[in-house]
Amino acid sequence: MEFHLLPILAFLCLALTSHAVLPSEVYWNSMLPNTPMPKSIRDVLRPDLVEDKSSSVDVGKGGVNVDAGQGKPGGGTNVGVGKGGVSVNTGHKGKPVYVGVTPGPSPFTYKYAATEDQLHADPSVALFFMEKDMRPGTKMNLHFIKNTKEATFLPQSEHPIIFSSEKLPEILKHFSVKPESVEAQIIKNTIKECEAPGTKGEEKYCATSLESMIDFSISKLGKRVQAISTEVVKETQKQKYTIAAGVKKMAGDESVVCHKQNYPYAVFYCHKTQTTRAYMVPLVGADGTRAKAVAVCHTDTSEWNPKHLAFQVLKVKPGTIPICHFLPEDHIIWVPK
Repeated sequence: MEFHLLPILAFLCLALTSHAVLPSEVYWNSMLPNTPMPKSIRDVLRPDLVEDKSSSVDVGKGGVNVDAGQGKPGGGTNVGVGKGGVSVNTGHKGKPVYVGVTPGPSPFTYKYAATEDQLHADPSVALFFMEKDMRPGTKMNLHFIKNTKEATFLPQSEHPIIFSSEKLPEILKHFSVKPESVEAQIIKNTIKECEAPGTKGEEKYCATSLESMIDFSISKLGKRVQAISTEVVKETQKQKYTIAAGVKKMAGDESVVCHKQNYPYAVFYCHKTQTTRAYMVPLVGADGTRAKAVAVCHTDTSEWNPKHLAFQVLKVKPGTIPICHFLPEDHIIWVPK
């Protein structure tokens, strides 16, 4: 599924050279001096450094395919994370159940519920697990998927149309998207999720530029912040990963998590709550591949939709236990230094 971005990329080709310093990079250095920029941000900021330079971007690709069983055939809870939905196998015989998130709402929003229609889509984006299982020696079958066609940030001053549901007809026309198409529904849903009010205790904002993401994160956490994302040494096939020694809790119990959305250019759904714990989790694959995965644990889920995917996968009720998930490689967490 593709959005054609010739107008955007034509501008970017004129504005950038392979070694040009972008205004966004200048802003990063001025607001966050001596702070490394994670690869997930570099990839959406510098399209000239992304291997695939085609004139379109795919919707719904990337993420983590995950089978979180305990190594026993038919046992455990299996959650597929990758391309357009979440496959769930709760240990019973038969085929996995597929919970679609494209073009439906994202499982990274607390209001998300796995509907009957979404129980038959393709696999997609999030592994949910219990905090007590995040310890050295725990084994999970993971498949980290690289995004080959990234939607990139536009310079803050060059957005073609205001990001608003009121401007939806103009947005579709600008990107040559037919109003009745699946792509149009995806664009509509992304804007709708961004405009909807957050749950109790959640402060949310959709960043359409790096500058606005930095501003929101600093406004919630202060100026001494850092951005971190999941990083995998290389792309591999699905394999068993073991949590290695060195699981590290990040500073404080406040964070801003920014989830990459499906849109013709980069848009991140950023939200801050005071009921999260974030960890950096070292993983070692069966073939020796190493990964540093960001895990976010939500300690209060009492305001979540009772039909949220996590509750169905883990067979628990809202507000009973902390629920954790890994962040895909193109998502970002901001934490205090």
